[in-house]
This record gives sequence, structure tokens and C-alpha cells, in this order.
Amino acid sequence: MNREAADPEKLKTAMDKSMNLVRSEMGDAEFRRFSELIHSEFGIKMPPSKKVLLQSRFQKRLRALGLASYKDYCDYVFSPEGREQERSHLIDVVTTNTTHFFREPKHWDIMNNIVLPELWKRGIGRNGALRIWSAGCSSGEEPYTLGMVLHEWADTHQGFDFGVLATDISQKILAEAQRAVYTMDKVEDVPMPFKKKYMLKSKDKRLVKMDAKLRNKVSFQRLNFMHDFKLPHKQDIIFCRNVVIYFDRPTQEVLFQKFCNNLQLGGYLFIGHSESLSGMPLPIRQVAPTVFQRV
Repeated sequence: MNREAADPEKLKTAMDKSMNLVRSEMGDAEFRRFSELIHSEFGIKMPPSKKVLLQSRFQKRLRALGLASYKDYCDYVFSPEGREQERSHLIDVVTTNTTHFFREPKHWDIMNNIVLPELWKRGIGRNGALRIWSAGCSSGEEPYTLGMVLHEWADTHQGFDFGVLATDISQKILAEAQRAVYTMDKVEDVPMPFKKKYMLKSKDKRLVKMDAKLRNKVSFQRLNFMHDFKLPHKQDIIFCRNVVIYFDRPTQEVLFQKFCNNLQLGGYLFIGHSESLSGMPLPIRQVAPTVFQRV
């Protein structure tokens, strides 16, 4: 038996420390520092109404680091060591990763009936690979959905080729996306022919893994939208859906200008149905609800 683990005095001390942590609250000064950092580093708005949510999400990090208060955690995050060691954990805690396969079905109809036929007529995808970017890819459902849709297009259009770039700010969620393994409930919205064609079941049939022919078409990269960035190649299609809803309006406008700078003339931008570009002076025209073309 591990005597240290069974030591009642040490056990009582650990329990007391945990209870004190649960009862402790984040001070207004600490919240302001955190919210300003999160906004400046990650673009995410954190109004006072989010204080309780932030406090709840940070508890796991306090426990993992053995810290007794939010002030201690705040001091650590802003220390030289914390800047280097903790910021990646901070973004994992702060970001929301809600996604699923074939999300917003109308977008896939627009892809198949408007966007891909128009790009194909211009020779995009046959005179060099079509480039498509899943910006804010989360755990991979969107880029793998794109991969399936484009593979199907390739099956009926000889010579068509493509590559999917998938980016996210969270290294943890990118690692999950690269594993390409999902529980059966996660793939409920995938049509059965696609499941049979692009997914491999585990022996116990509780998990599926994306087929290699799909995984090989998707490349993953960490990217912080708040940084100045220029992709190696301009993209033909950009999907950035349900990501900027966490940003304030000025940050959204700056970000969409960056997207336009990385989008080919005549290329397409897809945004979420809860998002709007209305009033933004961007070099785009609307071709369908939440779908725009670079001009």
C-alpha cells in the first residue's frame, strides 16, 4: 500500500485545499486582467456576464497546478513561466468546440450546385489542386466533411484534385482532429453511403476512423487569427463558420479582411448562419445567404 496516499493528515489537507478552492471566487481585478488578455491574445470577448463561466472553467487548471486561489493563477499566467507554459492550456479552457459533420446542410447544396460547378468551369481543380481552408476546424468534423464532398465531386469529374487546410488555435483540439477517431453518435449525420466509403469501424463497433484516402487530403496547422498571417497560397474556398460570434465587431471586420487577403479573386467565403458581414467594407459580393464571392 502507498503509505503517503493513505496518510490521513495529508488526505485531510488535500481535501481542505480542494474545498477552499471550490468556495473561492475570482476577484474583479483578476477577471479584468484575464478578460483583457483573452481579448488581445485570442480575440474572444469576455464581458462581466462571463465571469462565473470563466471561474468554473479555470477550476480544473487551478487543481492541476495545485494553486489555492484565482489570484495565484492570475499571477502565474502573467509570469514569464506562465506565458510560456500556461497560455496553450488557457486557450483550451476558454474556447468552445461545438461542431458536427455536415453542419448547416444548405451549404453543402450550394457547394455542389453553385460553387464547385463554377470553379470547375474556370479550370480550378484540374489545372492544379483546388485549395480550401477550414478556418477554426475544431475537432475535424468540418474539414473531413469537406473531404468527403470533394472526393465525391472528384469521382464524377475526371482529373479533379483538391487539398484541405484545417487550422485552429488549440493544439489539443488539433491533435484530436488529426487522430480522426469519432464515437458512433458523432457520425449520425453522415449519410450511410459516405460512412461505408470513408469510415472504418473499430472491432467493438463503438468508434470510427476516417479512411486514409480522406485523411491524406487534409493538413492541419495551428493558427491564431489575432496574429498577422499570410498563407503560402491563396485559397479558392474558405469556410469560417460559427467562429467569429465570439469576437466583437471591430475584431470581426479585421479578421474578414485578412480572409479576403488570403482568398483568390472569384473565390468563395462561407460563414455561419448566425453571423453577418452587413456593413463591412469588404471586397466581396453575396451569392447566397452566408456565402460570398471575392471580387
